[in-house]
Amino acid sequence: MATGPIPGINPAVSPSGNGCVECLAGDGWWFHLRRCAECGHIGCCDSSPGQHATQHARTTGHSVISSFEPGEDWFWNIETGRFHRGPELAPPTSHPVSQSVPGPAERVPPDWRRRLH
Repeated sequence: MATGPIPGINPAVSPSGNGCVECLAGDGWWFHLRRCAECGHIGCCDSSPGQHATQHARTTGHSVISSFEPGEDWFWNIETGRFHRGPELAPPTSHPVSQSVPGPAERVPPDWRRRLH
């Protein structure tokens, strides 16, 4: 049985970079990274202070995000609140394993655990 494209997921789009776009543009830091499955925007997770991945999804209407962490391949739909399986996305599928978590290392405050949501 053939299946068509999954709404909100564009497997051909590359990620916007290796870190949260908004955190890198300012002085922020992130705990984990998420990737917009439609446009490739990299944002920080909801545990991070900025929660930029969900903010991007709500602002753009791109409701499907995926993990941008090494070894994780899940998709989350913020509208339905459900996890999904999906196609392999254009590489890279995660930030470099050598990249600090949380990151970027030089911006992470000593009390970062206390600042998570």
